Amino acid sequence: MDPMPAHQPIPLSQIEAARGRIAGSALRTPLVPLNADDLGREVSLKLENLQPIGSFKIRGAANAFGLADPAELARGVWTASAGNMAQGVAWCARRAGIPCSVVVPDTAPEIKLGAIRRLGATPIPVPAEVWFETFVTRRFPGLDGPMVHPFGDPAVMAGNGTIGLEILEDLPEVSTVLVPYGGGGLISGIASAVKAAKPSVRVLACEVDTAAPLSPSLAAGHPVEVTYTPTFVDGIGAPRVFPEMFDLVSRLVDGTLASSVTEIAGAVRLLAERNRVVAEGAGAASVAPVLAGRVGAASGPIVCVISGGNIDPAKLGLILSGEVP
Repeated sequence: MDPMPAHQPIPLSQIEAARGRIAGSALRTPLVPLNADDLGREVSLKLENLQPIGSFKIRGAANAFGLADPAELARGVWTASAGNMAQGVAWCARRAGIPCSVVVPDTAPEIKLGAIRRLGATPIPVPAEVWFETFVTRRFPGLDGPMVHPFGDPAVMAGNGTIGLEILEDLPEVSTVLVPYGGGGLISGIASAVKAAKPSVRVLACEVDTAAPLSPSLAAGHPVEVTYTPTFVDGIGAPRVFPEMFDLVSRLVDGTLASSVTEIAGAVRLLAERNRVVAEGAGAASVAPVLAGRVGAASGPIVCVISGGNIDPAKLGLILSGEVP
């Protein structure tokens, strides 16, 4: 819940400590082969969609709660989220018996809003630009309890980094890890763990091309603004890379891969048909560039992080019928 200090990778010791702290909340998710022999590559899926809230966000939320001052938590907590971090914080808040509010974009899908309410939290819809600004200011009128930042806090990133530890333990020979890129907290945590233990592993950020600021920002050497178009891929994408994350991400990430909405829909469909895995758009963003052959010629096993599975059933139905929501 503290703002990120110096733009340094999360120490491996903090990630290892987080693993013990979140053990009673987050699952150790399986690493399974992608059933796509026609790709000619060994590809595995890290199934974070199987977490109790349907996404990896429970890891960072649980670690933040475990490190927080109980007296501060008793005032109630809040976060800003399109849905998955909201569910993670709400899940932890309900377990702790404290109130929780969530600032959400007014484009958030009903399945995620329903889940937030079901977990006992109160969603507060705002225009997208107001929502993005909340990530920077860490303030919102009427909410004075501690904020669990969805990506920019060391505790959150350390919790996310436990995914990297599990990948290396289950597949020591991994050569490339593909991670959906939203605010940067997931890839920063995973890359901090992976690079500390095995620096040769490539860690690639996966974006949707309707909201892909990281690639041009890395090329320019500083955060740049891009056109942001909301789509069914609602768990990632922004008009800009957040300055507080840019230095950290730029030193950890080996490259970026942007996929079209159509390609990501195809990845959602393939995961459902071949692996019986339900992935939301953001979760399938790591698989789309593999299917398109854009990962490069580097040899060795690939791991795609399936970050979440909270997709609207109606949109999933359209995708399975061959359409793009």
